[in-house]
Amino acid sequence: MHQVNRRLPAEDATPARNRTPWTILVLLSVAQFMVILDVTVVNVALPSIRTALRFAPQDLQWVVSAYVLMTGGLLLLGGRMADLIGRRRVFLTGLVVFTGASLASGLAPTAAALIASRAAQGLGAALLSPAALSIITTTYTSEQRTTALSVWGAIGAGGAAAGVLLGGVLTTWLGWRSVFFINVPVGLLAAVLTLPLVPTVRAAARSISELDLTGALTLVSGLVVLVYAVESTTIYGWASARTLVLLAISVGLLTAFAAIERGASRPLVPAGIWRVRSLISSATIMLGTTGILVGTFFLNSLLLQGVLGASALETGLAFLPLVVVIGIAAHLGPRLLTRVGARAVIVGGLALIAGGDLLLSRTPVNAAYATDLLPGFLLLGLGVGLTFVAISVTAMSEIQAERAGFASGLMTTAHELGAAFGVAIFSAVALGSVAAGRVFVQGYGKGALAGAVIALVLALVAVVAVPAFRPVAGHQIAIH
Repeated sequence: MHQVNRRLPAEDATPARNRTPWTILVLLSVAQFMVILDVTVVNVALPSIRTALRFAPQDLQWVVSAYVLMTGGLLLLGGRMADLIGRRRVFLTGLVVFTGASLASGLAPTAAALIASRAAQGLGAALLSPAALSIITTTYTSEQRTTALSVWGAIGAGGAAAGVLLGGVLTTWLGWRSVFFINVPVGLLAAVLTLPLVPTVRAAARSISELDLTGALTLVSGLVVLVYAVESTTIYGWASARTLVLLAISVGLLTAFAAIERGASRPLVPAGIWRVRSLISSATIMLGTTGILVGTFFLNSLLLQGVLGASALETGLAFLPLVVVIGIAAHLGPRLLTRVGARAVIVGGLALIAGGDLLLSRTPVNAAYATDLLPGFLLLGLGVGLTFVAISVTAMSEIQAERAGFASGLMTTAHELGAAFGVAIFSAVALGSVAAGRVFVQGYGKGALAGAVIALVLALVAVVAVPAFRPVAGHQIAIH
């Protein structure tokens, strides 16, 4: 068995071994599950939060947006920090920040305090998540890595789905503050277990002074403005002067970032990384697939509670079959990858997503859950689970160890920004129809149809851009 960590910074060097214990994967996966969960867990709780903290209607979106913007905007910086100053160190720092901010969110006395603490949660997530994935990529052997990355991909899909379910259960039984408090004991336990479980040898040879902070600030600013512009279209529209100005500012900042990177001695984005087809195509598909999933949660939460009269708990339980199917797909995914290859699994998964959204687009005004929603949910969950597993493995297939942090940061950036864009685009399509005088169900159908179109476009991207890749069969997971 060859050693996979020859070019790692000293702090992250892992002793050669035939088999790394799966306990490390469990620990990192639990931490990542919290990060992904917090994208969607508050959705069902938003009405209760609005009443308790007296949110203005136009400000309520920032309970979600503050977290997504900070996470998505800072992930590349977090990934680069993991590469330069140590994966374990950055992971532990992010975990502590995330856990502390979760406690502050649960204790928030005002709307402003909650928004600020949610932004701090996003900062912790931006450090934690890419460091965790790069630890997985550089710790496990090539035979184990396929299984480990498949589990990681399933967490990306399952965490977002479980967030809606858990949000409904916690809000109904324990109140909205429990949505945040639940992270605290889990985060504290994970922090304590990190020290003995995640390996380290000695201090890293590199320092934070090597970070391209100017480039990072410009990139973060450009992404924040871009997401803010897209999310604002629900209120102001795509053609408004406000939206167009924000989009122009975002383009200017991102263009400036590209210019800064070309002249930087130690750029935030490693030279030539954009030519790695497996990574860039996977990140694109990750962004779009997450957008479809989170946008679908958003629209169906509105449909179930606002049209069909479901409670918060009933809304959460309605997504349970989708969560189960994602888990089934995650179990099947690694076997399919080794038999038919990543490209076929990705295209097949996206086709299932498109089929599920097409079924949902035909939902009538007097919809019945079992016949009108459940079939679409099942197809959608199966497709999302397969797609997430396949792109998580494919993305890292051509990445060297010293760039693992950046690559994982890019993938998680795509996930977080996809969540923001998904809600913005789906709500713009669906709620725009409502503003035009049509009933919500008609707008819902248009939103679901938009999801099907996006899935088919992503399938075309996969056919053209995803390289023919078939991973080596990995070990079955056996926790010990």
